[in-house]
Amino acid sequence: MTPVLVVGGGIGGLTAALSLHAAGIDAVVVESARRIQPLGVGMNLLTHGVRELTELGLGADLAALGVATAEHVFCDGSGNRLFTEPRGLAQGYRWPQYSIHRGELQLMLLERVRERLGPDAVRTGVRLLDFTEGPDAVRVRVTDRATGAVETFEAAALIGADGLHSTVRARLHPDEGPLCWSGQRMWRGVTEGFPPFLTGRSVVIAGDGTASLVAYPIGRDRVNWVCLVRVAEPGPLPEDGVVNTVDDHRAGRLKDVLSHYDGWSMGWLDVRELLERSDRVLEYPMVDRDPLPAWGRGRVTLLGDAAHPMYPAGANGASQAVLDARVLAHELARADGDTPAGLAAYERARLDATAAVVLAGRAMERAGGIGALDRSQLALITEMYRQKAESDVAELNARPSLTPPGRP
Repeated sequence: MTPVLVVGGGIGGLTAALSLHAAGIDAVVVESARRIQPLGVGMNLLTHGVRELTELGLGADLAALGVATAEHVFCDGSGNRLFTEPRGLAQGYRWPQYSIHRGELQLMLLERVRERLGPDAVRTGVRLLDFTEGPDAVRVRVTDRATGAVETFEAAALIGADGLHSTVRARLHPDEGPLCWSGQRMWRGVTEGFPPFLTGRSVVIAGDGTASLVAYPIGRDRVNWVCLVRVAEPGPLPEDGVVNTVDDHRAGRLKDVLSHYDGWSMGWLDVRELLERSDRVLEYPMVDRDPLPAWGRGRVTLLGDAAHPMYPAGANGASQAVLDARVLAHELARADGDTPAGLAAYERARLDATAAVVLAGRAMERAGGIGALDRSQLALITEMYRQKAESDVAELNARPSLTPPGRP
């Protein structure tokens, strides 16, 4: 019997496998994609996430891949600074914050899982069909996407780390309804060979009250950018199957983006050049889901975006998935073989904490566009988000490790 079967080979699922291994618990990851490739764009890994990956022995890997963020700079469409917030080491944490390419982080985690758990620890091209819970195990049916062959696993625990469109979540909570839409559309891209701006390690968050831009370096002379434009009031996401498809790889059109930034002249950052030089533009609506009263039951639970999809307003999604993974392994190790008790303890530790992050992200996004707020309002909003969604400096620096004693 497989001790823990993790569905989903993203950042959360791979970190779960590494964390379980560090806790002395075997795990197998199944991933629907036939091949895990360095797709996507940039992201921020916040300090609490960096701490957990560093304690898994990945600190040097992160430093080689990412840019240690020095500050968040809020400004208007003319480049006038409204508010600056130090980040990571500059904020007093013992660990940095990193701006990093999501796909490259995922590939690094995949490589480390296969090194530590074995080459067959991650099986790609395997899609979950369904599962049946029993008192002593979960029977999980999967299919090989290449051959169509169906296989059944018996596992002590099933962890749904299969993202926003989670099959495990849909089986556990079949009546949820549509995603919750912020009313904003997002365009994202990566521009290569772009000159550094400000400190060279700054995350810029700019807005004119209507449109917003987030831009930051992710290493190797690349700048990641995100454009956000409000086009509707918040509400359920209309299901038209085309424009409102939430697909991480859906191509967008540059001409749909540029018109919203015609009047911008930031001086130290040429926004039009940044956007026009990007080889590929991705587009999707900004969505989340209402927090659940419970994620799973018995021997089945959720992790990461499958459990608590959130707006990217606080750049916290990946970091929260990493925390989920570490707490999951910690509680299963403490449960000493009582898997349902360990999963219940994991949910108690993470359910309310992640719900607070989801709601804080909504509050930050709906408080008003950058450029429509003054310095004191921005400082207040960022501090409110930090209190609900990030670890206090002294608390994180002093908290005991989640790695069991005697483990790497």
